[in-house]
Amino acid sequence: MNHTLQHNESVPSQKKKIIVLGSGPNRIGQGIEFDYCCVHGLLAIKECGYEAIMINCNPETVSTDFDVADKLYFEPVYWEHLWDIIELEQPYGVIVQLGGQTALKLAKRLHQRGIKIIGTSFDSMDIAEDRGRFSDLLKELEVPYPEYGTAFTADEAIEVANKVGYPVLVRPSYVLGGQRMRIVINDDDLEKAVVSLLKHIPDNKILIDHFLDRCQEAEIDGIFDGETFHVMGVMEHIEPAGIHSGDSNAVLPAFNLTPLVVTTMEYYAEKIARALDIRGLINIQFAIKDNKVFVIEANPRASRTTPFIAKAYQIPYLNIATKVMLDEVKLKDLDFEKKLDGFAIKEPVFSFNKFPNVNKELGPEMKSTGEAIRFIKDLRDPYFRQLYKEKSMYLSK
Repeated sequence: MNHTLQHNESVPSQKKKIIVLGSGPNRIGQGIEFDYCCVHGLLAIKECGYEAIMINCNPETVSTDFDVADKLYFEPVYWEHLWDIIELEQPYGVIVQLGGQTALKLAKRLHQRGIKIIGTSFDSMDIAEDRGRFSDLLKELEVPYPEYGTAFTADEAIEVANKVGYPVLVRPSYVLGGQRMRIVINDDDLEKAVVSLLKHIPDNKILIDHFLDRCQEAEIDGIFDGETFHVMGVMEHIEPAGIHSGDSNAVLPAFNLTPLVVTTMEYYAEKIARALDIRGLINIQFAIKDNKVFVIEANPRASRTTPFIAKAYQIPYLNIATKVMLDEVKLKDLDFEKKLDGFAIKEPVFSFNKFPNVNKELGPEMKSTGEAIRFIKDLRDPYFRQLYKEKSMYLSK
């Protein structure tokens, strides 16, 4: 007679537990930056007296080192695995803000099962992630944004594009790294883009935005605790809008935006964070055309630039943000001293030499596989001047 033996080596403790969801295997759009976020989040959780549990399946990351979390589940970041762990551990809550889009996508399932999401609520995250709901919010807040429409078929998409005006940016909801995003200039190209998108991501809502051509792009990373909004950093992209933020060289702090534009960006960022009732991190992308500021999107989580800003300013922002999510600290009680003499430049790192047949042309779909940080004393630095010269040549084409 055969007996099936089931053995579980994980013995749950009686401590109050917090689960952190990682970003899964390294891939374009997410990986090492979010690993930094998870590690500092785990350390903050332990400092607050909770048991820190990490779920991630990437052996190349620090978050899966045996001594970082109190308990590590080396499992794929999929719902089936997560639910088994939740049933066993019975955690106080789960943090989805630190593991990129992979973690954020699981928020809906957690919400449906009544599992506590630490920090921003699922509905607030969904408003930010659902491009249609988010644009409706911006309209209500009287915050400028590019004209947009939604569609589920190629015919609907063509109708929307003719209404908002070409060129248009075509994209699906709930994606990271600009996956399947395209800039198109006529009905034929739009139809091809939509058919391709629906083939790879079936039943996805398609967003069609009017594309603001030849404008400046910038972004803000911030923390909100329900009372105080803190701007971690304002980063100005050297490449124009239309090139994915992950592929752009970006400068911290902004170097060529007027004080009025920067103040307007900060004002809009705080307005959005308050309206979404953010608890923890938010990243907002802007386009600036003729000195008018437009909001492109908001990400209710750590962005890939959050670790960059923390390192450049030498402030433990991920530790602080995690404690804000846990309601352990208030931003008004903290003193933020930004230690940066000059500017920090985020340099994208590409691996085209490993993939010689890949199209090297940059666009709205991310292609860089990492990033580096370069510090310069002032804008006379030869490296920066060369970058800016290349941008000018691009815009003059």
